[in-house]
Amino acid sequence: MSSLSFENQIVVITGAGGGLGKAYSLFFASRGASVVVNDVSKDAADKVVAQITKAGGKAVANTSSVADGAAVIKTAVDAFGGVTILINNAGILRDKG
Repeated sequence: MSSLSFENQIVVITGAGGGLGKAYSLFFASRGASVVVNDVSKDAADKVVAQITKAGGKAVANTSSVADGAAVIKTAVDAFGGVTILINNAGILRDKG
């Protein structure tokens, strides 16, 4: 049985600096996808990108707000030539404590 492949796919994942977004990023990259790691935290996004590239994958960071979707998608187009999969994972943290 062959493994699930995402070779030649370009995946944009919002909220990808931690939690499920990070898990999605690592998964898709491990299956051959080029990944745009979007997170408002540059440090968090860069750490995920470093983890992916260290493992031999392809990824770039984007720190635009998801409110500026055009900027997020532009990163994918500029870096990889398009978008084939979009995972809108970003959320609003309302925890005040």
